[in-house]
Amino acid sequence: MPHSMTGKTVVITGGTSGIGEVAAVSLAGMGARIVLVARDDARAASTLQKLAAANPAVTHAVHIADLFSLYEMKRVAAKIAEAEPRIDVLINNAGAYFEERETTVDELECSFALNHMAYFVITNGLLERLKATPGARIVSTASDAHKMARLDLDDLQSEKRYNGFRTYGTTKLMNILFTRQLAMRLEGTGVAAYCLHPGFVATRFADNNDGFMGSLFSILKRIWAISPQKGAQTIIYLASTEAALGKSGTYWYKRRCVAPTKAARSDRDAARLWALSEGIAYG
Repeated sequence: MPHSMTGKTVVITGGTSGIGEVAAVSLAGMGARIVLVARDDARAASTLQKLAAANPAVTHAVHIADLFSLYEMKRVAAKIAEAEPRIDVLINNAGAYFEERETTVDELECSFALNHMAYFVITNGLLERLKATPGARIVSTASDAHKMARLDLDDLQSEKRYNGFRTYGTTKLMNILFTRQLAMRLEGTGVAAYCLHPGFVATRFADNNDGFMGSLFSILKRIWAISPQKGAQTIIYLASTEAALGKSGTYWYKRRCVAPTKAARSDRDAARLWALSEGIAYG
């Protein structure tokens, strides 16, 4: 059963729409104080109003940052670490799909930058605060899209060949490998790391695409997608229950621990991906 979140601070990226916003408002309603990392001022202000209504007993916070930029990832993580003496839960949830290959200001492929590197950099930037908080946990949104992925550690930027959905799936595979390696590095610290598949959810996902896949996602979401309320349940569960204790490094779906693909269980790939990500982030 979910425990009270009163007195706990939850940092969340991608928390101003979809499953992230549902999770943030739900956790606030359970007593948590929410710290949002948002890109859009208007959506951040709207979510802050919902958080205040859900839990008016605390002052929720928002930090505006462009999570496509390595500099901004580091800046916002440092700012939050400075402002928050304790962080009970970090929820890495910001993500997007790109039908066409695009690059960031750092010349990183956009899916890789937002879906993987933002998780990596923000988590590392907040690790000391998490380690200083008894029972802290890190919850990262991955996806069953990883099942169609093919990880090429010599082509992290999808320069040799680009396919939007496969590249998206590969970044979700990276989320699982990241969680696996993170859990190993956190052994003995009291901090747990989990990742999850939320299901196929009717959110703003893929709305940034004008092409065929963007139109296809729009149709599929109307026909098959579950609500953000249902899609957020596993995030809320992993952020607030004791049921996952002792299962750090695992992958979850519908509030159950499930096995990802064999590729997602490779400790060698997880370690190498971590080292490559470290090189990209910190030189």
